[in-house]
Formats: sequence, structure tokens, C-alpha cells
Amino acid sequence: MSETFDMLWCTIVQRKETPPPGSYTAALFEAGLPRIARKIGEEGVETAIAALSESDERVVSEMADLMYHCFVLLAARDLTLTQLEAELASRFKPAVDPE
Repeated sequence: MSETFDMLWCTIVQRKETPPPGSYTAALFEAGLPRIARKIGEEGVETAIAALSESDERVVSEMADLMYHCFVLLAARDLTLTQLEAELASRFKPAVDPE
């Protein structure tokens, strides 16, 4: 993954393990999976709306919010970026030649 994604991931995991006062990420973990899932839904809708009617900058901003919340969900479920990356990589396996 990219250095930025790695840094974001490490920050999210750190907030989960050692929640600092006033941290939005820590508050999401405290609120639990229902709140995190709801945020993903909200951000997904906002991303779709931006894609249809707003600027490229707005699309990128909303997509960043969506990805952040997806990372939080992975961490909340004790899943990893490595698992996500492996799943995505498995979708790029070349088709077997029928010969």
C-alpha cells in the first residue's frame, strides 16, 4: 500500500489501542460498529452525490472520507490492510487459458 495509507492505518490502530481524549477516531471506536457502519453509508452517499453533481475536488474529498471510515471499520473488526490488499490482488489473477 502507499505510504499515506500506511500512515493513516497506523494512526487509526493507535487511536483504537490508546484512545486519546477528543479524538474523532477514538469516539468512533467507542460508539461501535453500528456508528461506524452508518458513517460508511453516509460517506458513500455523499461520494455518489459528489460524483454526479460536484467538482473533482469534492469527489476526492468525499472519497477520502469514505476510505478513512472504511479503514476504521477494518480496524474495528480486527481486520487488516494486508487482508484487504490480498482480496483485491486475488481479483487480478489472470484467467486460466483453456488449452
